[in-house]
Amino acid sequence: MKPLVFFCMFFSVILLVSCTGKRSRVDGEANIDLADIRERGELIVLTANSSTSYFNYRGEPMGFQYELAQQFVQSLGLKMKLKVVNNTAEMVRCLLKGEGDLIAYNLDITPAWKDSLIYCGEENITHQVIVQRRSRDELKDVTQLIGKDVYVSPGKYYDRLVHLDEELGGGIQIHEVEADSVSAEDLITWVSEGKIDYTVATDEVAKINRTYYPNLNINLVISFDQRASWAVRKTSPLLAEAADKWHKENINSPEFKASARRYFELNKQPGHGSILSVEDGKISHFDDLFRKYAKEIGWDWRLLASLAYTESNFNPNVVSWAGAKGLMQLMPATAHAMGIPKGKEQDPEESIKGGVKYIAQLQNLFRKVSDKEEQVKFVLAAYNAGAGHITDAMALAEKYGRNPYLWEHHVDHYVLLKSNEEYYQDPVCKNGYFRGTETYNFVRDVIDRSEMYKKKIKK
Repeated sequence: MKPLVFFCMFFSVILLVSCTGKRSRVDGEANIDLADIRERGELIVLTANSSTSYFNYRGEPMGFQYELAQQFVQSLGLKMKLKVVNNTAEMVRCLLKGEGDLIAYNLDITPAWKDSLIYCGEENITHQVIVQRRSRDELKDVTQLIGKDVYVSPGKYYDRLVHLDEELGGGIQIHEVEADSVSAEDLITWVSEGKIDYTVATDEVAKINRTYYPNLNINLVISFDQRASWAVRKTSPLLAEAADKWHKENINSPEFKASARRYFELNKQPGHGSILSVEDGKISHFDDLFRKYAKEIGWDWRLLASLAYTESNFNPNVVSWAGAKGLMQLMPATAHAMGIPKGKEQDPEESIKGGVKYIAQLQNLFRKVSDKEEQVKFVLAAYNAGAGHITDAMALAEKYGRNPYLWEHHVDHYVLLKSNEEYYQDPVCKNGYFRGTETYNFVRDVIDRSEMYKKKIKK
């Protein structure tokens, strides 16, 4: 009897393994396709932190590739589980091991991966461009780069510029910056601000940055086209077919177009108009509300007014590119968590009341910042960025020997560095990529404007 029992148990184990998609393998790769995923009810999406793919903004997930993946998964009637990895090599490894089902990222189409992957979805054509300011003297041909100073990050941008310099017979003044202190996006900001004249980026990154800095010209292409798309395993042809079909049918859909417009077209920094006559003792039409609710958080009402101006220009009807609404520009999930009824996000008093409640929560979160003036800076930064990115910057400051409870020259330094891979992929960071320039400027602008208000309008 014992051999028979053993044989039955052994056969049952073999049958179980062969019928469980996640455990089965074909030539060492996970053998999971759409039918297995439907049975599971969940599609595991692999992506990476970046300004074009996925990032956390004010506590909510965002990113162009993230939104497209979400739309695709919903079309299948499935739930989406997101797995964020550090680089493309890790993405492919996780995919082949069955730790993910779909790479939702512009993965370069290369011969090295064609044997194990099926590229699917929309095929994107990317190339590198010169980022410069709009002017009468802007460069229109690569030969005009001779004699020009171009600042680039190490890696593919530097390598392409060196090859281009060789093709032109020399003459481009190439400056390689330290990657651990300056990111490619920092260099784009410097171009916009006039600190440098030229840098290099992919056209996709350049397009996103142009929505922050409309004075940029990104038309001069300096590299060959690179094809890129989503990818699945060779053992998932039905999933690839579904992704191809969805992209073909939805590339002109309102949802697809809205996502593309949000990241690549909408101005991220709308202009601010003039305030009311401060000399007459009035900042806005909502001063009485600022006075009423600022007391609940122990703030000067003029500081609260400055925060509202910086967020919305005192326009209660404004909706940001990310979906934040109202005077205090709360994201929808935050607004509802703060008790603002749905449909009332743009009501001035509800918005101010919700914003103050959120500030009170942030004050509690940063209660270890004992100096009240310092605490205001941390609260403002978290209000603008989301608390997670600020606690990440505090952890980085502590790790690298700076004071995690001081803002200027300490934590703000690492807020700026959170767009660099070396820092946002650091084990102490839990919230990934973040474009810190806006938050750095936001804190400074709110405080400076509040000081101006205090000088013009006595308490």
